[in-house]
Amino acid sequence: MGNKIVEGLSAMTATSQEVTPDILLMDFTIVNACLVGSPDDKENEWIIVDTGLENSADFILQCVEKRFGKNSRPQAIILTHGHFDHVGSAIKLSELWAVPVYIHELEIPYVTGKKDYPLGDPTVDEGLVAKMSPTFPHTSIDLGFRAVALPTDGSVPGITGWKWIHTPGHTEGHVSLFHEKDRILIVGDAFCTTKQESLSSVITHREQISGPPKYLTTDWEAAENSVRILADLKPSLAIASHGKPIEGEELIQHLEVLVKDFDTIAKPEQGRFVTKQ
Repeated sequence: MGNKIVEGLSAMTATSQEVTPDILLMDFTIVNACLVGSPDDKENEWIIVDTGLENSADFILQCVEKRFGKNSRPQAIILTHGHFDHVGSAIKLSELWAVPVYIHELEIPYVTGKKDYPLGDPTVDEGLVAKMSPTFPHTSIDLGFRAVALPTDGSVPGITGWKWIHTPGHTEGHVSLFHEKDRILIVGDAFCTTKQESLSSVITHREQISGPPKYLTTDWEAAENSVRILADLKPSLAIASHGKPIEGEELIQHLEVLVKDFDTIAKPEQGRFVTKQ
């Protein structure tokens, strides 16, 4: 029932925004996904990063048709990790397009029905998603043979110029994507640009850079290290899965503060998920 509430909110508020000439952000309020690649590329070299919720496929297909043309399909689907708000439409889209779904090898058991993530912790701050759906994120998904491990060389299948970076903490196989030439970073859930635990912040997208969503981050030591790795890249633009894109000096300053005060800003004051000793 809880996931249906989340999906209903998402369906009513979905919007799209061209962040750069090569990136269309699809904002489902609860979570973001991206179409990455130029509409002018004659080789049709483009990918989709994350697939939103289970009912996000229709909006994604509308965006694809408008941006790339009718009957267009990506070279690949890339998942930053396997939580339900990132893989919701992966089965439908991968079957429709007949394309592989790439994800870190440590995440494959979670998207092929072999392992379950821990339950979300409703005691952490406002516990938005965990409270709305007590069984979060135990939504059944089995991508089967379409789930493929990302290449070990760090390349991103289906598009040139991008690399994936292992940024664990929120999940053990979480990844972020980086375009080194213009220093664009697709963060996933390594950090947020809104307070994801707060319903009002999620709906309004009130800017407030924070760590990964607190209600389901299991390794805070790894999460902190991942934020440091991303900050060291000195990105010019960061697109998070939760919140608005942030860029320039504002982004650098926010990341510096997040690295410096990670314990205070990011970690929960209570809840069963704590830093590993």
